[in-house]
Amino acid sequence: MFPLLLLSLLTLLPTATLSTTPRSLYLVKPEPISLRYHHGPLLTGNLTINLLWYGLVPPSHISIVSDFLRSLSSPSPSPSPSPSVSTWWRTTSLYQNSSTKFTLGSHVMDSDLSLGRSLTSADLTKLASRLSPHRNSIAIVLTGEDVLVEGFCMSRCGHHGSAPAGRHGRSHFAYIWVGNSVTQCPGECAWPFHQPIYGPQTPPLGAPNGDVGVDGMIINLATLLAAAVTNPFGDGYFQGPANAPLEAVTACTGIFGTGSYPGYPGQLLMDPTTRASFNAKGLGGRKYLLPAMWDPKTAQCTTLV
Repeated sequence: MFPLLLLSLLTLLPTATLSTTPRSLYLVKPEPISLRYHHGPLLTGNLTINLLWYGLVPPSHISIVSDFLRSLSSPSPSPSPSPSVSTWWRTTSLYQNSSTKFTLGSHVMDSDLSLGRSLTSADLTKLASRLSPHRNSIAIVLTGEDVLVEGFCMSRCGHHGSAPAGRHGRSHFAYIWVGNSVTQCPGECAWPFHQPIYGPQTPPLGAPNGDVGVDGMIINLATLLAAAVTNPFGDGYFQGPANAPLEAVTACTGIFGTGSYPGYPGQLLMDPTTRASFNAKGLGGRKYLLPAMWDPKTAQCTTLV
């Protein structure tokens, strides 16, 4: 089993989706990493993030995710004894010699499950299209733990892709979907906060926000955001075949701190009170665990700690 690419802009189909993959794939020995630029457009400058929450979503989840997204473009916390979310995000600017900053836009709630409890990939694109998307925005669909999504857990934990924007579809917009895996497959999509289904059975880490599901979502959301700006339309930075690419973070899958190896996320910081593991701080002192990102200047996977 290998990461799935559902559809590519290089085909005649109108959308492209690039996936994060379950924990079982972390043990695949990667080839040497060298992401190549394929001369397509990247997302740069000031972008708006619009969110659609689908299904059962507690207010605490909305707060944790929103604070994370705001933290990407905020100044580092002061005083800051540990790396920040914005420090992590600045690595993406090395891909394009231009910073990408986010403004949090609309929040749309769909707790009534307007498309049903079981969604297809096409349904996810429909939901993203409700967010008035345009070229300078990213539409993010987040599904609750009560929602089933095609391929979720079996082959993916989330994906990013693109679809035509506007009535005439003359341009494309980027979108992301991430699911909450806490009741369906935490051992696959919320590692290292849950015992893995496959591979070395190392003890799970404490979740920095006290919620395995949403802290797992943050890891996958961070992974897909980095991919969405560095390879938004399938012809940006990636390694390997276009229908199953390694991207900015998936090229470094399973790495969170120095000294990592399969089944061990690496050396991390720990909250002395909660015993939760983290490697970045965001707004309001929130703590997050963020994955390593490939640095195009050093050609290495870069960690915060």
